[in-house]
Amino acid sequence: MKVQAKWTGGMAFNSTGDSSGYDVTMDASGEVGGNDSGHRPMEMVLHGVAGCMGIDLCVIMRREMERIESIEIDIDGDRRDTEPKSFTKVDLTVRIKGDVTAKVAQRAVDLSADKYCSAINSLNADVVTRLELNGELQ
Repeated sequence: MKVQAKWTGGMAFNSTGDSSGYDVTMDASGEVGGNDSGHRPMEMVLHGVAGCMGIDLCVIMRREMERIESIEIDIDGDRRDTEPKSFTKVDLTVRIKGDVTAKVAQRAVDLSADKYCSAINSLNADVVTRLELNGELQ
């Protein structure tokens, strides 16, 4: 897997992934000299975690997907105050609505977080996962 990032001026970069061909624009905030013209790189890390886990959940619960109304993933990442400002803790809440048992949903969340989600397992941070099923925290 490869990504090529090209500087587009200021602090902005446009990157393209070779496996998908899609482009992503990244930039720094105005307070550090950027133009706010794109995603922050560390925000993209959290986007990757959300997408990775979401896809895992769909694969793991593939037999239940017809009965699932929605899946939402909220992620809150805490970062170091000093360089490198890597994530120290990542809180992940998965909200699933539908006709699926808590056991099946929790198993899917746990399998993704502990085994299958490469993005989560690439982080050097404590990751805490929570499952909310049909509005109830499990």
